[in-house]
Amino acid sequence: MTKTKGLLIMDVDSTLIQEEGIDLLGEIAGSGAEIADITSRAMNGELDFAEALAARVALLKGLPETVFAEVRKQIHFTEGARDLVAALQANGWKVGVVSGGFHETVDDLARELGLDYVRANHLEIVDGQLTGKTTGDIVTKEVKLASLKKWAAELGLELSQTVAMGDGANDLPMILASGIGIAFHAKPVVREQAPYQINTPNLALALDIIKEVKGDL
Repeated sequence: MTKTKGLLIMDVDSTLIQEEGIDLLGEIAGSGAEIADITSRAMNGELDFAEALAARVALLKGLPETVFAEVRKQIHFTEGARDLVAALQANGWKVGVVSGGFHETVDDLARELGLDYVRANHLEIVDGQLTGKTTGDIVTKEVKLASLKKWAAELGLELSQTVAMGDGANDLPMILASGIGIAFHAKPVVREQAPYQINTPNLALALDIIKEVKGDL
């Protein structure tokens, strides 16, 4: 078995994809502006993420579970997403996502790209409708960092052999702990602290940073 050469973990909303999934759900629920405002403040580090998530999810109560198929049609992969994943996997890397969004939308995206790892939140659904609550552990900044460490350990990798990339404040711990931490088209608080940054919305540019640091993939 060929040893894994590296691990790249990235955020989903406004990183792997162009949109914020919960904002799209909010628009359908008729609470778009309110949810988008909470999302923006949470990503800038102005609000506790878990509290902000609970407040937004509560506004989704009553939506039918068929809403996920509707939202999927409105989601677009960020430019370079497929190229980034394909290039890394072809060179013996593993690629995963860890998201403050929801498995109900993220799993489909991960399958489409053939990702190796997925972690996200679960929305509670009863009798075909969203209850306005989540189930299980919330994916906080601490959980994102723990996921990076867990997956690296499973692969026999040091953190120096990992790359973490995201745009929001809850991505900072994993960005700072990884071997190559990248602020991707990120909020000011993330750009100020991340070792590397990509300010053009093209994920394939991460390949240039990895090659620059490591000399190759």
